[in-house]
Amino acid sequence: MSNTVETINPATEQTLKSYTLLSTEEAKKAVDASHEAFTSWRKTSLQERSKLMNALADKIDERADDIVELMIDEMGKVTEQGYQEVELCAAICRYTAENAETQLADEKREYDGGNAIITYQPIGVILGIQPWNFPLYQVIRYSVPNIMAGNTTVLKHADNVFGMAEMIQELYEEAGFPKNVYQSLLISGETASDLIQHDKVRGVTFTGSDKVGKMVGENAGSQSKKSVLELGSNDAFVVLEDADIETAVQACVQGRIINNGETCVSAKRFIIADKIYDEFRDAYVAEFKKLKVGNPRDTDTDVGPMARKDLRDKLNDQVQESVKNGATCTLGGDMTSGTGYYYPLTILEDVKPGMPAYDDELFGPVASFIRAKDDGDAMRIANDSRYGLGGGIFSSDEKKAVELARTEFDTGMVNINGYSLAQPNLPFGGVKESGYGREHGGFGIKEFVNAKTIFIAE
Repeated sequence: MSNTVETINPATEQTLKSYTLLSTEEAKKAVDASHEAFTSWRKTSLQERSKLMNALADKIDERADDIVELMIDEMGKVTEQGYQEVELCAAICRYTAENAETQLADEKREYDGGNAIITYQPIGVILGIQPWNFPLYQVIRYSVPNIMAGNTTVLKHADNVFGMAEMIQELYEEAGFPKNVYQSLLISGETASDLIQHDKVRGVTFTGSDKVGKMVGENAGSQSKKSVLELGSNDAFVVLEDADIETAVQACVQGRIINNGETCVSAKRFIIADKIYDEFRDAYVAEFKKLKVGNPRDTDTDVGPMARKDLRDKLNDQVQESVKNGATCTLGGDMTSGTGYYYPLTILEDVKPGMPAYDDELFGPVASFIRAKDDGDAMRIANDSRYGLGGGIFSSDEKKAVELARTEFDTGMVNINGYSLAQPNLPFGGVKESGYGREHGGFGIKEFVNAKTIFIAE
């Protein structure tokens, strides 16, 4: 097995840079260094941590152009969306800096015979294993609240965005964080698996496929270590009979193509009540045809290349298998042969159980249309999935839609008459095979802390 990896520009197929992987022993020493940093970092005040976190936000803002250029080069991010990611990451830093003291405040409770204090204390080194699709956000999302809580973190980033891994460590250090409070380790997946069993690693957070996530969870569980898993999804966006078609189409198109279609919590399965199916389908196809697939640096580009050749090939295999099993390809479906890992905007109809377009996650610009008999059937189909990260409901009756979201939709997040990505002040995470645990909104900061009870006898 080679100890070097190369990053490749997915738009040009040109090699960007070669990186040498750390050996397992070198990685273990980095974890030891992270633990050593933890012994002093855990004793710093929340005020000091907050000051540094705001400085990190400032550094992210200052280096926005560099960050976005690297996103474009390494994974084909469309320029405007790169700046949106940067803005979100700075906002996460500032939200955490402003709210952590309240979120981690001691609680006092009485008990028979005395009073007690519940205090939230950091536990140690948290290993993060993160994907490439939001190369800054995925790392900031998990590392910022954990570091703010007094933990230290080591990251295994996806190897096609190792440049971003290095840049994130630079950002932390430029902001003034003590050495080894945050580290990006250029390691293989095998080495990351070994690190889960390192005695100084106290928790593991993973974002990626459900297949790999289950192995990470099993590995961590075997060591009695807590894990947080965000494992993607096949999110259903349900268009009910009384939906406003224009609103639904606009949100559903945006929700499908965001980040070149490579988003875990994006609209993937569109479940449309029979009464308005044709009207919705025709309007959606018309809007899809207006979109431009092309150079992610061009200001008029809506969808850039997929991040890697293997990902594009897998998506194409899923589309072709779905068609072979009876799906109708209404638009796209023919992979281009030119330079760059581009995949055409594709719409599949007549999607049924047993097809990848129904059962699995299609990570790219492919929309799966499913016709439902009526509103009740639509909700049944929406929940007919092993996943449960996000979803959407479109209806002119907002109260009804909210009640369906609350009581029937088996997911961690639901959009009503719109599409939204993660927000710093709202919990993010899923159920079923989309994983467990939450990030953001004061929930993520308590995932890896010790809720310690101190009994005080009277």
